Amino acid sequence: MNANHREDRVWLWMFLGAMALLGATRWHFSHQSGGFTPVASRKAAPEVVLPQLGGGQWRLADHRGQVVLVNYWATWCGPCQEELPGLMQVAREAGPKGLAVVGVSLDSGPDTRATVQQFVAANRVPYPVAFPDATWSGHAGVSIPTTVLLDRQGRVVKTYVGAVDHDDFAKDVAALLAES
Repeated sequence: MNANHREDRVWLWMFLGAMALLGATRWHFSHQSGGFTPVASRKAAPEVVLPQLGGGQWRLADHRGQVVLVNYWATWCGPCQEELPGLMQVAREAGPKGLAVVGVSLDSGPDTRATVQQFVAANRVPYPVAFPDATWSGHAGVSIPTTVLLDRQGRVVKTYVGAVDHDDFAKDVAALLAES
């Protein structure tokens, strides 16, 4: 095999690798907006009370009348970090219009609270961050990131698995905020 043929094969493999990476990226960030559960089929989310970072408790019942995004994440999760800027932007934009966002950290370990606090402070997360308590199994088996969208009555409208971009969150939140 001559040198030019080897060089052509290297470029071919690099091109194929780049196309595979591009395809994976498009799949990872594929549009996830729409696809709501019909109103008549929506199931009520369980009553959730979670210990918050910094003290106090986050209660789903306190957010009746608001659209709610519950985002399961962890500080070490790359896709969680990728979607964070868009999620924070939606929280800032739609919060005054009736959106509540809570991040549920699934981090674990001896210094979990300190690690999460540092991450939240460094990224200026504008919404409450909570932790699952020992009795709540709603997070068991959840792949992260996973985000659950609830309507104003606390019913599950949609579950996103994987990183979601700002536009998809924004479209879905706007549609739910417009529901009467």
